Amino acid sequence: MSARRLEGKVTIVTGAGQGIGAGIAEIFAYQGAKVMIATRTRANGEETLARISDAGGDAALTAIDIGSKEACRRVIDETVAKWGRLNIVVHNAASFLGGPVETYSEDDLETVLSVNLKACFRLSAAAIPHLRAQGGGRLLFTSSVTGPRVAMPGTSYYAASKGGMNAFIRTAAIELARDGITVNGVEPGYIRTKAMELLADEEGLARMAKYIPIGSLGEPADIAWPMVYLASDEGKYVTGQTICVDGGSTLPESPVFLEELEGIKSVSGSN
Repeated sequence: MSARRLEGKVTIVTGAGQGIGAGIAEIFAYQGAKVMIATRTRANGEETLARISDAGGDAALTAIDIGSKEACRRVIDETVAKWGRLNIVVHNAASFLGGPVETYSEDDLETVLSVNLKACFRLSAAAIPHLRAQGGGRLLFTSSVTGPRVAMPGTSYYAASKGGMNAFIRTAAIELARDGITVNGVEPGYIRTKAMELLADEEGLARMAKYIPIGSLGEPADIAWPMVYLASDEGKYVTGQTICVDGGSTLPESPVFLEELEGIKSVSGSN
């Protein structure tokens, strides 16, 4: 296994201004990739760019709203114009707008589908000619356990977009396999980010962690490293797949089993 598994690979990471996207961008740069940070909020992107630059990495920044077709085309064009090629696209940006199905908002639904799902089509279509020119490449997507594996009230827009993303991954993988372009994704569970910290205080986050078999929330790096594997030569024979990274949160049939797990641990640890 190479210590710099992405040496010289030109990569786009959408939603790289904070959270999981920033973690992916920083670790890809650490692994030798040249990273285009694509984010809606320039100030956040500049923070990610500074951390990569300070660590000796090679990165650039473009501030775009990935929910538009023009923005998807522009980030591809800017990346190729800067480095002359493209090897990897990571679509991580996401909208979490939502609400009850019966009172859904047409505008919010369109925003979520455009950012989360339609961008898969738009980015891929713009990137594929450049990936083919390199003899292959990687299309990677941050999906979610919400939608493909579990459900949560009020998240139907988001869940539907991620379920659609997984279907896109499988179909695009078949279409592009003979071009040497693999298509894969990672399904995060509960990952501690600034966005997550806005949803709950420390006590609330601790309660959430109790329902995760591993016992804690994940970190952005926990998603970034599987992405590195899928982007690297080690993952060249994997396509059309998603890796679930959730600390085991989707395993229990009921939270009651986690209480039983605590009991088993107490018994096994006693004399």
